[in-house]
Amino acid sequence: MNSMLRKSVLGVAGLAFTGGVFAGPIAAHADAPVTAAKPVAAVQADKPTVDMGKLIPHGVQGAQSKITLNDEQTANAKAIIAATKKAGLPERAAVISIATSLQESKLENLGHLGDKNDHDSLGLFQQRPSSGWGTPEQITDPEYATLAFEKGLKQVDGWQDMPLTKAAQTVQVSAYPDAYAQWEQQAADLVAQHWNS
Repeated sequence: MNSMLRKSVLGVAGLAFTGGVFAGPIAAHADAPVTAAKPVAAVQADKPTVDMGKLIPHGVQGAQSKITLNDEQTANAKAIIAATKKAGLPERAAVISIATSLQESKLENLGHLGDKNDHDSLGLFQQRPSSGWGTPEQITDPEYATLAFEKGLKQVDGWQDMPLTKAAQTVQVSAYPDAYAQWEQQAADLVAQHWNS
């Protein structure tokens, strides 16, 4: 991404990044079972597509991963959806937010992880107090963390129509920019399941 665009996007969002948020403490999730689904053809459409009766906003890109969620992770997905609604954003924002959290923390509200910690990254989105996301208390609050992420997302021109991984990466500035794409189907399924509940 053009560094001038990145600075203006993040500056407008009020998120003073110097290095961005990286993909999170990968070692912390080494034991988490992740199942890879069969590859899905890359689709970028202006309108939702339907695959096996499931709404897939803007299609998905690449092979998809899926994890089994516990009660806490499901509650965190619901908290992201509630915050998205509070912000007045559409379902697509919730899909991007949940997919980002699946990549960053597997929907776990992570505190400080010691040596496994990625710098000072915390919470559902692995946001960093030192990068201007908020205090440790704020960014470990699911509503605050979601609203902070979505504040950045709203500053990305055309986020609604771009591939999920590009929208997420523009906000997160991860060392693994393509990793978000693998969670789009599970995120879309969670939003479809819980948006109206």
